[in-house]
Amino acid sequence: MPLAPERLIGSWTLVDVADPGAGTILRLADSELHLIGSHCGTLGGSWRANDEGVFLADISSASTAVVEGTPGCAKASQETPPWLRSVTAYQFDGTGHPVLLDGRGQAVARLIPGARPTPEPDKADSVLQPPTVTDEARRALAPAVALPATLVPADQRQPVGRWAPASGHKAAYLEFTADGEWHGSDGCNDQSGRWITAAGGTLLATPRATTLTFCAHSVPIGQWLTTARRAGLDGKVLVLLDADGDETGRLSPTN
Repeated sequence: MPLAPERLIGSWTLVDVADPGAGTILRLADSELHLIGSHCGTLGGSWRANDEGVFLADISSASTAVVEGTPGCAKASQETPPWLRSVTAYQFDGTGHPVLLDGRGQAVARLIPGARPTPEPDKADSVLQPPTVTDEARRALAPAVALPATLVPADQRQPVGRWAPASGHKAAYLEFTADGEWHGSDGCNDQSGRWITAAGGTLLATPRATTLTFCAHSVPIGQWLTTARRAGLDGKVLVLLDADGDETGRLSPTN
């Protein structure tokens, strides 16, 4: 039975998390994520989920004051905590509360509604407000159409490696690593994030901040990937498709 990923939007108290430094509140709003109460203050990033129960989170920033004054927090601001990195799925328990699961289907954390972040000098007011389900969020979390029968669904192994578009800037590329990271370039700007695949060619990917240098013949590699919801193979060509089934891009292996 399809799930309703928009029900994940909210400010949640984290319980049953094995890592004591994980933080106490997980705030999910539209595509933005905040992990509040860790020893590094408020960590920020992005998340993706779908109606098939797939979940992906990525941490890419932290409170500036904490990062500058706390050993180890500069690194933490650029790395997703191991417990959150292990999450690949979600479900709702008998009370309707979300449970985050790892790849074996084991509970990693339980989310209890109604969390209220404490105001702090370095914490944005927007983070203190309870998130609401917007039309933009509904569109982003809407079910994706099935992969066309002409494509072979990509599994977790097949995208791993380096890919390039057929045309555009010669330096443009997209690389998937086996640890769930992706790196790429539109030809002039380095881009990165996390990725996950699931049954039926499901592909979800998060974006991180990137530079905005202009160059001729750039290829929107990051946009192709982060707007994709399915991925399949047409022979050796990797085809990315959005929620409506429209192609966002095609890439060929470089080795």
